[in-house]
Amino acid sequence: MDMIKKIVCLAPMISVLILSSGLNAFGAEYSIGSGDDDWWTTYPDQSSGAGGKVNHPSWVLDALDSKPVLIYVHKNCGYCAPQTEAVKKITDEFGSQIEFFEIGADGSDARSEEALQAYDPNGGVMYVPLTVIVTMAPDSEGKVGPVWHSTEMVTGEEWIKNYVEDALNQYTNCADC
Repeated sequence: MDMIKKIVCLAPMISVLILSSGLNAFGAEYSIGSGDDDWWTTYPDQSSGAGGKVNHPSWVLDALDSKPVLIYVHKNCGYCAPQTEAVKKITDEFGSQIEFFEIGADGSDARSEEALQAYDPNGGVMYVPLTVIVTMAPDSEGKVGPVWHSTEMVTGEEWIKNYVEDALNQYTNCADC
């Protein structure tokens, strides 16, 4: 009987811990919103275009028909090298589950300019390396559409993996939307 009392007493605490960990109803780690860590439907709070509509490139929307997208725009420079290595590890691990676009920022690929214009989190600064994850999820009104998160920082493997895993979770749960 004491064991049952302990379990009954622990259940609410466990629920609070799970909820406070940031998991939403679908089990996703990041919420849809406009904060620094959120999935964005419009330009985020830190952007000069905060709240503005994102013009997703057609090649991204086409890829989203079948799976989440990872875009990596970079140069072959020392600053980008650690992020390039981290992205490579993630694509080795998740390559069949995501659509990956590796784009040089040297101007030889028109997609680099499109990606930089669409997904620069700071509203037009356009530094590289730009790492972007795009997936499908319901917005606050329940309408399913593209959501994205990006950074121009060297984040490392764990950051990329967290967003890719969350993108896969959002995408999978969205199939039921």
